[in-house]
Amino acid sequence: MPVIYMTHPIHGAKVATMDAEAEYDEQNGWTRYNPDTPSVDVEEAAPVNTLEVKRRARRAPAAPVEEATTE
Repeated sequence: MPVIYMTHPIHGAKVATMDAEAEYDEQNGWTRYNPDTPSVDVEEAAPVNTLEVKRRARRAPAAPVEEATTE
């Protein structure tokens, strides 16, 4: 059974198990790659975490309010 590694700019990576499947995927934007060959552009291949939540800056505590005394 052949193992064909494929990648897509939106969907990521997958393994095709038949030549017919790989050919069909290539018609839909997938490209074949060899995982043993190092990538030329490592930064492009690195995943980007789009789900990370930015933390809000904490506000300084409010100064205590002094009560006015009426005499």
